Amino acid sequence: MAESSPGTCPPLPSTLAEELRATFRHLKRKLLQHGGRRNFTLSQIAVIHRLEKDGPATVSSLARAEGMRPQSMSAVIAPLQEKGLVAATADPADGRKMLMSLTRACRKSIAEERAARQDWLARTIEQKLSPQEQKKVLSAVRLLARIAEDSSNS
Repeated sequence: MAESSPGTCPPLPSTLAEELRATFRHLKRKLLQHGGRRNFTLSQIAVIHRLEKDGPATVSSLARAEGMRPQSMSAVIAPLQEKGLVAATADPADGRKMLMSLTRACRKSIAEERAARQDWLARTIEQKLSPQEQKKVLSAVRLLARIAEDSSNS
């Protein structure tokens, strides 16, 4: 690449940020294609991830966590219940409340989809990158992890 005169190119951090975002967006699309992802809304995906990470929760607590009204959260959860991915059970601490949780079928589906994405990515890395390039990517991933871990800029 030819050098350009000062002021004609964006600063390197800005260029890196732009390229990283574009590359991650493209990689995410590829991973979703190979993971059998169903057509969920972003809110539904957020609920599934939250229930997977934090365990059973009431509709109200899910709504608070996602910055929504409980009525809106109910509309997000209803299709997940209809598909058999989320189930409601009485809260043992307060029988008037219902706890939403992922079903066994949902957990199995999540595991299978993650495994499919992992397998595709591992095969693609092995096919497209030499062992030396794989080591470079590993180094870059570790640097990116440092960026992601820095909570002072979030």
